[in-house]
Amino acid sequence: MRTTRPTAVAATVVAALLLPLTSCSDEGGGTDDRGDGSACRIGESGTEVAASPAPTAGDTGTVTVTLTNRGAECVLDGFPAVTLTADGAARELGHDEGASARKLTLAEEAAASFTVTYVRGDGDAGSLDVRVARFALPGASGTHEIPWSYGPVAARADGADGVRATVSAFQQMGD
Repeated sequence: MRTTRPTAVAATVVAALLLPLTSCSDEGGGTDDRGDGSACRIGESGTEVAASPAPTAGDTGTVTVTLTNRGAECVLDGFPAVTLTADGAARELGHDEGASARKLTLAEEAAASFTVTYVRGDGDAGSLDVRVARFALPGASGTHEIPWSYGPVAARADGADGVRATVSAFQQMGD
């Protein structure tokens, strides 16, 4: 597997892929399953995306989503649910191997992020030609979609259904 030089990756991120997304959807109504209102909700979060895309087939890339809480204090308790979709196909991502979720409390204007790590496919029949990444926050029903312009995602090497991509646990930003 090839890797890219940090300078080239940084230039790519700065030049084109820091995409602030200010309009967030709250398709599911934004309520949480517990009913106590403590889960962070998509409709109350500002979203920014930064990517270090894989340049060629077999390379590894990352897409980091940063959420800024625009409402009252809320809780992220679990992993984000991330699904990569293409025409007629969708693949839900598993978690990074060995990752464990921890409960994060976000005050108003506090931020947390998660990262999708993927292996770029070569566009063959086994690759998923991703068009959209959809994510949901734990304990809340709303979803948010981001366009995917980072190339196809490789199929799993073991022949099982799925793609070579995982999602990390949330990390709190700042102090």
